[in-house]
Amino acid sequence: MKHPVVVHKSEYGYDVHCPIFPGCHSQGDTVEEALENIKDAIITYLEVISEETKGSIYEVEVTV
Repeated sequence: MKHPVVVHKSEYGYDVHCPIFPGCHSQGDTVEEALENIKDAIITYLEVISEETKGSIYEVEVTV
């Protein structure tokens, strides 16, 4: 599967995050390294979510 990622240049290298997975982010010294690292972060994120959702899933409506 393909997932969108956003890469930002920083003074320390490149920061990258996947906006559809809150808190899923990584970094690298180069764009290429950052993109490889976010792949590992996404895999780990999906594994954790898979474990967490083995129970019953409900939807709740929140009015703001």
